[in-house]
Amino acid sequence: MKSNAASYKKAAILTASPERLILMLYDGALDAMGRAKSGFEIEELKTRNETISNNLIKAQNIFGELQRSLRMDKSTEYTDQMYGLYDFYAMKLNEANFKKVEEPIDVVIKLFTDIRNAWCEMLSKQKIKAEVVMPTQGIGVGSGISLRA
Repeated sequence: MKSNAASYKKAAILTASPERLILMLYDGALDAMGRAKSGFEIEELKTRNETISNNLIKAQNIFGELQRSLRMDKSTEYTDQMYGLYDFYAMKLNEANFKKVEEPIDVVIKLFTDIRNAWCEMLSKQKIKAEVVMPTQGIGVGSGISLRA
């Protein structure tokens, strides 16, 4: 069963658009932070610390990947701000990992969830723009069906 899930996940990644891959990274970071927070409930100290640490490091690695996905060669206010935000998130998670406290994780989850939701909304609006347009709406080529840009 596990190999089926892994195959499905691999296929989803290989066929996803770049925008969808970013959303998958956002979701992965949120999942890792949620698992790290769950680690605080573990009684056995070694397992607790490993669960917290491993998942926070995973989220930090995702923030690094998100930074690398930015088009820094075409630096804009957006790319500069997002790069700084990802840096801030990684720094807060580093603090949470070092001190083994939840508060910095909560801050990152709250702020990052807003960005994730905005990205998701942007993707849904893109999908709406790509719907089929009939030639009676003034746009169309060939057989009468085209896509809005």
